[in-house]
Amino acid sequence: MKYSLFSIFLIALIASCSNNKNANIPVEPTAANIDSLLNLYPDSVSLLLFRGNNALNEYRFYDALSDGARAFRLDSMNTNVRMLYGQALNNKANRSIEEVSAAQRHFNYVVFKEPKNTDALIALATTYRYLQDADNAFKYVNQALKIDKKKREAYALKGSIYMDMKNYELAKSSYETAVQQDPGFYEAYFHLAVIYHHEQNPICIEYYQTAYELNPTDPEFLYSYAFATEFFGKNEEAKVLYRKLAEDNERYYKARGLFHLGHIKQRVENQIDSALYFYSQAINNQKDYVEAYHNRGMCYELKGNITSAKQEYLEALKYDEEFQLSIDAFNRLNR
Repeated sequence: MKYSLFSIFLIALIASCSNNKNANIPVEPTAANIDSLLNLYPDSVSLLLFRGNNALNEYRFYDALSDGARAFRLDSMNTNVRMLYGQALNNKANRSIEEVSAAQRHFNYVVFKEPKNTDALIALATTYRYLQDADNAFKYVNQALKIDKKKREAYALKGSIYMDMKNYELAKSSYETAVQQDPGFYEAYFHLAVIYHHEQNPICIEYYQTAYELNPTDPEFLYSYAFATEFFGKNEEAKVLYRKLAEDNERYYKARGLFHLGHIKQRVENQIDSALYFYSQAINNQKDYVEAYHNRGMCYELKGNITSAKQEYLEALKYDEEFQLSIDAFNRLNR
């Protein structure tokens, strides 16, 4: 009987700790034990911050968003929680204007509470850039640089704003300054690659490669590197990189790796059945992948299956009714 009573007491004690957002955690959290700790202490803000920030650093923005949202419900006044939640909203793929605006409110709160928080100032500037408000974007970037003249992220963001303004020379200068502050700053290399890619200069491949090698965990770097190699006709290299991308945990980028493998099979190698397979796999990972439906329709056309081709074009238009390629293809087949 005494053992049963002790078990009941122990379960009650664990439950009590688990429901306390300020519970003292008996061990230090690590990547290996964080999930187990959160099973025991699901309302621990510190543990949610630990796991959420790890997810941010690994570019798993949807996982970070889940932890950030829960932490915010538990402690909405915590500036670290606001930063996590805002960064997750502001960086995830396919973010909406509403989500960016929500992130902006979080960053504004942090800046109000911590006026010298340069990370919050730069994050706030990124939201204004996304909302096409260059004046306020520059305002907060320059505010961050007044606090820290060597803030590499500030120079990089200025470069991005100049890119939006199509002032590519000032953009290059800003990114080069960012690299001078930190030669290992992979994001600056990436943005320089984007500029050279825009100029159709194949040197962009070297910059993409450098960015990817400095940070091989970022699927966007890998995607851009792969796309550049394909763009400049290095299809075998591109296929190797797209296969890596197709193994990524982030469904958005996984789908793009699969799509481009299909694109090369269709357009370059004329292997239509293989192309259909890859397009279908891309759609399985992203149900609203308009281009994948359209290209699958093209493949059915090439095989003479007009009924299936028309259905694929209609599927594309279901997700984007203004997708002109599918509009034209469907109308052509429907004459």
